[in-house]
Amino acid sequence: MLKGLRSCLIAGLLLSGFANLSAFAADAVTPSAAPNENIVQIAVSNPDLSILVKALTDASLVKPLEGAGPFTVFAPTNAAFAKLPTGLLDYLLDNPSILKQVLLYHVASGTDTLTPVPIKTIQGELVFPSFSYGIAGLNVTVGHSTVTLKPIPASNGVIYLIDSVLIPQF
Repeated sequence: MLKGLRSCLIAGLLLSGFANLSAFAADAVTPSAAPNENIVQIAVSNPDLSILVKALTDASLVKPLEGAGPFTVFAPTNAAFAKLPTGLLDYLLDNPSILKQVLLYHVASGTDTLTPVPIKTIQGELVFPSFSYGIAGLNVTVGHSTVTLKPIPASNGVIYLIDSVLIPQF
């Protein structure tokens, strides 16, 4: 009896959590006023994204990400790039075609993508979001990267900061 009650309680918490997640996702990407800057302009103005901006430039992805979208960008911060193994960032910057594939693995079409289902990236592979509740509240990861739950709305999408660079399977 106690085991059945505990299972029902856990199921109820999970269901209410996912209901709250849907409300979070809807509210998170619906700003009260339309932002004036696109994804690239916002990235350029954020000093924590300077390595990403350089990488986007080197991979010739600035123009596409200034486009109409909408896009969801999981944007690795400078600290995320610093966590890469020694020499990997230099290798990527020296190889624009590989760099482009890595960066496109961080971009999805649409702005309603932060849900508990696999997300197809523009690069073509899936990333898998994971949601959990802890003492501090909702925790979201994509791959092995923690997602900052303060979306940055842009005129052509939304940016979520992440703490690790996502590497696709080659």
